Amino acid sequence: MTETLKFEDIINIRKDFPIFNTGKKLIYLDNAATSQKPSIVIDALHFFYSKSNANVHRGIYTLSEEATIKYEEAHKKVAGFINAKSFREIVFVRNTTEAINLVAYSWGRKNIAKGDVIILSQMEHHSNIVPWQLLAREKGAIIKYAEIDNRGKLRIESLESLLKGKVKLVAITQMSNVLGTINPVKKITSMAHKAGAIILIDGAQGVPHEPTDVQDIGCDFYAFSGHKMLGPTGVGVLYGKKEILNDMPPFLGGGDMIKSVSFEEARWNDLPWKFEAGTPAIAEGIALGVAIDYLKSLGMTKIRNYENELALYAMDKLKDVNDIEIYGHLAEERGGIVSFNLKDVHPHDVASVLSSENIAIRAGHHCAQPLHDRLGVSASSRASFYIYNTTEEIDALVNGLKKARKIYG
Repeated sequence: MTETLKFEDIINIRKDFPIFNTGKKLIYLDNAATSQKPSIVIDALHFFYSKSNANVHRGIYTLSEEATIKYEEAHKKVAGFINAKSFREIVFVRNTTEAINLVAYSWGRKNIAKGDVIILSQMEHHSNIVPWQLLAREKGAIIKYAEIDNRGKLRIESLESLLKGKVKLVAITQMSNVLGTINPVKKITSMAHKAGAIILIDGAQGVPHEPTDVQDIGCDFYAFSGHKMLGPTGVGVLYGKKEILNDMPPFLGGGDMIKSVSFEEARWNDLPWKFEAGTPAIAEGIALGVAIDYLKSLGMTKIRNYENELALYAMDKLKDVNDIEIYGHLAEERGGIVSFNLKDVHPHDVASVLSSENIAIRAGHHCAQPLHDRLGVSASSRASFYIYNTTEEIDALVNGLKKARKIYG
């Protein structure tokens, strides 16, 4: 029997989220942008600032020592959640974007040279394109893009053909934030390593929604955000293999990332603090650890299976909407993200009609303009699901789309 969340589980889960218990109707289907927060995460932030607030790694008084212990425990929780070998491979940053930029600036500027090849895919988020474009422009490197097919799946043969010559880096998303495509990152990692390249995985849409094991995947870097997985904004994670992180120069210079400083030079701190200059997002890091505890209590396999059920249901029900085009492949092979367009209706108009029904979706290019160019559209509407969404909410979405269809003809 498939492990999944049950109806009664979802009812109880929704009680944990204050935003759904205000007495106002809200159907929140923009989880790929950011997730809502359970009370225990909100309470963790309040508790730290009201009862435990102190800086970390600086004071020898009790409050500071307690804050340091909690902050470092959060690193250990993240390490356990993605099965890193050590918490020293877990660097707290602001978000996925900063994690990728850290790798581009620190590893990239040391290791990428003129004529080197960086491989991305056509389905990448801007955060996994622009940093590499900046690096390539500075170093004279070449960016190549693995193609997707008309169903939105990565063409493995296209990637394979690119993995020749002076390939230094492959950077690819685990799950497309537009198509919901789940890429075979373990296989891609093996392909990259055989070609002599290192690999970075954008896990912003991966870690919140399915079990993730970086040792099993074998990747060199893995980046994700706390705010997409029930945690607060302002904290994200870069996982990096210890030997690679040790060899990288610091990303930022200042307090806490040093062991010693003289007028002539500085010596760097141990991992991961070498990459966490200045006062970090302490409360947010601790609250991310609490969010991880919450997700683990539900079970990531159950979460993945439940979201797959929602995606299957949505794909089936959306067929009832006249003149709708859905982007991506079969729901059995995708995450809980569905992007679509109504013929001759702008996505912003669709979103406006749905908003009048208290349904929140995303409309635009979703920070993936090159992918929309590949799809031949300037924008799309996107509904994305999480643990607190229901089939009844999908029914409401479909009815809202039918209303938009009727309004705009």
